[in-house]
Amino acid sequence: MLYLIGIGLNDEKDITVKGLEAVKTCDKVYLESYTSRLSCSKEDMESFYGKEVILADRALVEDGSKILKEAKEKNVALLVIGDVFGATTHVEIYIEAKKQEIPIQVIHNASVLNAVGITGLSLYKFGKVTTIPLENKNIKSPYEVYLKNKELGLHTLFLLDIKENQLMTTDEAAEYLGRMGIPRETKCVAVGGLGSNDPDIRYVTLDNAVVNKYPQCLIIPGELHFKEEEALEFFA
Repeated sequence: MLYLIGIGLNDEKDITVKGLEAVKTCDKVYLESYTSRLSCSKEDMESFYGKEVILADRALVEDGSKILKEAKEKNVALLVIGDVFGATTHVEIYIEAKKQEIPIQVIHNASVLNAVGITGLSLYKFGKVTTIPLENKNIKSPYEVYLKNKELGLHTLFLLDIKENQLMTTDEAAEYLGRMGIPRETKCVAVGGLGSNDPDIRYVTLDNAVVNKYPQCLIIPGELHFKEEEALEFFA
């Protein structure tokens, strides 16, 4: 049996009761460790789950063969920060498990894609989501996504890259967007620590897009409803 389990955004206690019950039945527990970060340590998770947690890098998850082979004979969990399907990699391992007729259970959780609702921006008004990579000198696609969303009056959520122990910051993202030609006085929502008890949310201009919690993301709002404007003023 393969369990794909979303574990939420902040710490070891964000896992659902259903997810924790599944973990406790597993012979192997892998943590996908390259698309995001929790505020707790692997040791905190192991203590809370009562299981050894094996860090799974990009190569292990994207190949998937080792995890799937084990899941044919044992109960194996792949823990995903946020929700299970926050990255296309996890869709691929789900599809491959189906092809190989491996029993599979998906257990969902909160992700950045719904947690950004705390800003007061309507989730229905977000356009295509894009990621700004750390190495972005000749990268235009995030800016192009923004232009298309803007044309439709939609909000743009920029996810920020993570590479090994380096987490991109909102001010680095704002610097990239400025280089692409977006005016520095453009209003944005800088967000850090989504899912925690006290996330750092600031409605500022791009030249002031600094927050102090991690991981971070950046939003440039589209056309605002008056209720969205009212909500954003709490973060101004």
